[in-house]
Amino acid sequence: MATAAAVAAKKIKDFVFEWEGRDRNGKAVRGEMRAGGEAMVSASLRRQGIMVVKVKKRRISGGKSIKGKDIAVFTRQLATMLKAGVPLLQAFDIVARGSSNPRLTRMLTDIRGDVETGTSLSAAFRRHPLQFDALYCNLVEAGESAGILETLLDRLANYQEKTIELQNKIRSALIYPVAVLVVAFIVVAVIMIFVIPSFKDIFKSFGADLPLPTLIVIAMSEFFVQYWFAIFGGIGLAVYMTIQSWRRSERMQMALDRFMLKVPIFGQLVHKAAVARWARTLSTMFAAGVPLVEALDSVGGAAGNAVFAQATEQIQRDVSTGAALTSSMQATNIFPNMVLQMSSIGEESGSLDQMLSKVADFYEQEVDEAVKGLSTLMEPIIIVVLGTIIGGIVVSMYLPIFKLGQVV
Repeated sequence: MATAAAVAAKKIKDFVFEWEGRDRNGKAVRGEMRAGGEAMVSASLRRQGIMVVKVKKRRISGGKSIKGKDIAVFTRQLATMLKAGVPLLQAFDIVARGSSNPRLTRMLTDIRGDVETGTSLSAAFRRHPLQFDALYCNLVEAGESAGILETLLDRLANYQEKTIELQNKIRSALIYPVAVLVVAFIVVAVIMIFVIPSFKDIFKSFGADLPLPTLIVIAMSEFFVQYWFAIFGGIGLAVYMTIQSWRRSERMQMALDRFMLKVPIFGQLVHKAAVARWARTLSTMFAAGVPLVEALDSVGGAAGNAVFAQATEQIQRDVSTGAALTSSMQATNIFPNMVLQMSSIGEESGSLDQMLSKVADFYEQEVDEAVKGLSTLMEPIIIVVLGTIIGGIVVSMYLPIFKLGQVV
């Protein structure tokens, strides 16, 4: 359900409303507000004591989409300026003017306007759920309540930067072999469709029986020539349907994520990355003073794996009934022994956030080493595979020529 709601939210057009009105003293005021409709804008302004004169909907266009990296940079800048004593509204002005993305600038302007009219910063962030998730908003709310907003924003920035760095490592490890295999498939398809038919015409003039490998390659070439549109279309459709199913179906997400954890070589990498993100997220939430049961609400989704999300739901149910965190984690059978031992020590010593932070550091380092080792391992494997495929096709095509030379 959450996945379907997120997909539906992405399809909603991005609107802001420009409004004009008069405050309680009769002074003309104007501004901008993001809302689901004009009625919501009018109601919100009336609650603030503003008599609405005009509300105009404006479509936001232009500018690239707002990425996770943009939010991480914004969080770091905001934390730095608040630590330096810059007032919150002025800090928003500085960050908005310094942004090169018009869409981000408009969003920050909307948030600033909400804060200026008396809305809390966390509530203003919650109006932009695609950019600021529950974890982000909960930490900001905790910082506002405790009066340590700049400290919490600094922790958030560290968390986001480490998460993005981890994602980039996983992406670089997975993209390289996939890209090479895609290029190899395209090269083989071009050979099958355009090169092999030329050899086939030459072999017809020989009037002799062709070797079995040559017959197999020619048969494959004929299949490619006759059904190339079905091959490429089928592969494209399969990829598209898999992606859409993964986005819309929780069952599909669970199946694919469970499969990714079991894939040889890559599975260990994905598992370590999920453990690192899980531990980093829970450590950040717990250190901010968020109660453990509430913190677990945001931890499962932040792990980036449906198997961990399901396990976290079970852990949350167990902890809410009085079970210890470590025993609940152990019951899921997805956490390594080291993580369980560190968590147990953290629970007993009252330093759970520090222990989980050390776990995250360790597994992030493990992921870094695994990515380096994987890159070193994959290069010779890919070279051997490509050499075997391309070399096999070339040898198969030249076998009749060698045979003819022996006869002559």
